[in-house]
Amino acid sequence: MKPVLKGATIAAVLAVAGGVAAFASDPEPVITPEARGVAQAVTAAELAAWGRERGDAGALIMAARLLSEVPVRQGEGPEPILTPGRLLDEAAALSAGNQPIIDAIDRLREPMTRGVRSSPFGAGPVFTVKQLRARESWTFDVDARAGEVLRVAAIGDGDTDIDLTIHDQRGATMCRDGFGDHYPVCTVSSRAGGKMRVALTNRGDVRTSIQVLSN
Repeated sequence: MKPVLKGATIAAVLAVAGGVAAFASDPEPVITPEARGVAQAVTAAELAAWGRERGDAGALIMAARLLSEVPVRQGEGPEPILTPGRLLDEAAALSAGNQPIIDAIDRLREPMTRGVRSSPFGAGPVFTVKQLRARESWTFDVDARAGEVLRVAAIGDGDTDIDLTIHDQRGATMCRDGFGDHYPVCTVSSRAGGKMRVALTNRGDVRTSIQVLSN
């Protein structure tokens, strides 16, 4: 009887193990360093917008510091519209000649000219700069890697609101950010990966420049 009981016990254990495997949750999608870099760049853009509204030079300096940590790889279009140097220029204009603020800006400028030497954000997100006419839309395709988070952000020049939408290969909406600001961001993941279509729309009545970031 003992061998029979032993066999039954093993069978029961295997059955339980099989059940656990059958109901195991899917693995969490991987968030790459470059995807985290996109998120930090958007945080910098939001902080810069907050500083402009309040005339706060310190907020723009902090936004420049956040942005300076994120390396970027250039895609299509001209130079980026949101840079640490430009944010520091804005901070200097708001400083009203306050010498401690000017000194803080000067201290930051020097290491920024040497670029990002070591970053937790890997090679950094890819950026593309595009101009959109009033009410114009622009679409492009990206390749989502299986099991990884895809993060796309659009940082505008502040003239108009921008909508951002991501569709999968079947046309289903995976994400939409239309909250009425000029720095929408979408984060999606796909177990299978494949092509995704990104759509950007200028909701305003004037031309605007946008800087698109993606990992």
